[in-house]
Amino acid sequence: MQANLVNEGLRLLPGALERTAQEILLAAVQNVIRAAPFYRPEMPRSGRPFSIEMTNAGSLGWVSDREGYRYQARHPVTDAPWPAMPAEILDVWHRFSQYPGDPECCLINVYRGDNPKLGLHRDEDEETYEAPVVSVSLGESCKFRIGGLTRKDPTRSLTLHSGDVVVLAGPSRLRYHGVDRILAGSSTLIEGGGRINLTLRRVRP
Repeated sequence: MQANLVNEGLRLLPGALERTAQEILLAAVQNVIRAAPFYRPEMPRSGRPFSIEMTNAGSLGWVSDREGYRYQARHPVTDAPWPAMPAEILDVWHRFSQYPGDPECCLINVYRGDNPKLGLHRDEDEETYEAPVVSVSLGESCKFRIGGLTRKDPTRSLTLHSGDVVVLAGPSRLRYHGVDRILAGSSTLIEGGGRINLTLRRVRP
C-alpha cells in the first residue's frame, strides 16, 4: 500500500482492499443489485436524470427526485424494502470507519456508458455528521476531485483505483467531492467494465 494521505479527518487509503477482497465484496454487491436493481435518479430542480445509476442496501437508502434529496426505507421503483447490508460491506465499515455504530445506508453507484460523472457535492442529507463517510472503489479507476468545506474552496484531482478507500471524518466530514471521469479499461474486476462505488453512512444519531 502506498503511504496514506491524512488531512484533518480525510484519509485516502490506496490499495486498502487487495484483489481477492475486492472480488468477495463485488459478489456481495451483485447480490444486492439482484434484489434492488439499479435505477437512474432525477435532479430535484431540473428533473434531469443523473449520468450514473444507483441503488442501496441497509435500513435506509438515499434517493433523489423532484421532491428533493432524502433517505427512505423502500426502493423508489420496486417499492420493496432495501436489502439488508451484507456482512462483507459491514466488515469494510468496521475496519476503516473507526466508529462504534453500524452504518444505516450503503449507497451503490455504478459508472458505465457514455461519460458518467458526479458533480462536486457534499454528503449533508444525514441527521448527524458525527459518523464518518466511508467510500470504496471497485472496478475501473476514476479521477476523483476533493475540495474544502465551501464550494469555492480550491480542489485537487486524485486518481482512485479499485480497492482504494476514502474516509471523510471529523473536520473533513463535509468536504466537497466529486468524480470527473472514469478511466476506461483500467480494471478487469467488473465484467464488461465500469466502476462501482460504495458509500457507507450513518443517517441518524
